[in-house]
Amino acid sequence: MDRNYRIRTIAIAAALAAGSATAFAAGDAAKGKEVFDQCSVCHNADSTDRKIGPGLKGLFKKGKLESNGKPVTDANVREKINEGGNGMPAYKDILSDQEKDNVIAYLKTL
Repeated sequence: MDRNYRIRTIAIAAALAAGSATAFAAGDAAKGKEVFDQCSVCHNADSTDRKIGPGLKGLFKKGKLESNGKPVTDANVREKINEGGNGMPAYKDILSDQEKDNVIAYLKTL
């Protein structure tokens, strides 16, 4: 193993141990759009109009999540994706961490 790889691995492990949301890699919005296709059954991406769930246009420009009133942060959006609720299924075991990163990156573009 090269030195840089070991340093990165240790840094990531330390961040995960600390529970840091920054431990997650930056997502790819284009890939996130592909993953979001399954979300679009219930959520609009191009408007705030409600389908089954709320429209998500401008989500990261809003102060609070509609579903639970928490601030719109990567961690809170990830929690909602993971846990679901109010009719939304939990995606904790359905989507990989990278897919969730990608969806969050896509949501930031809306």
